[in-house]
Amino acid sequence: MTNISRDSDVVELYGPPAFDYGDKVRARRAVRNDGTFPGKDIGELLCKKGEEGYVGIGTFLQQFYIYGVEFISTGYRVGMKRKELEPAGTAADRFSEEAFDDRT
Repeated sequence: MTNISRDSDVVELYGPPAFDYGDKVRARRAVRNDGTFPGKDIGELLCKKGEEGYVGIGTFLQQFYIYGVEFISTGYRVGMKRKELEPAGTAADRFSEEAFDDRT
């Protein structure tokens, strides 16, 4: 069995998440498939540095928040850590239920 290496002794889950659901964020670096993204080869590019998307929130190893970012340009939902993201907009950029009320 493979040993899972934690890259920090800090437990992020003791505090609030850095981003809220629906926040617009930007990738601080390119992210490649580490083998956990279905349908893509290992090493294949999932998002480029600077790409923008919207946040969902999960956790990993009972230690980190993982932000499931839905990237606008590709439609991919990629799990990322706080250090891989930066804010890309204001609260007005968040998804809201009102934005979808016009659907018919």
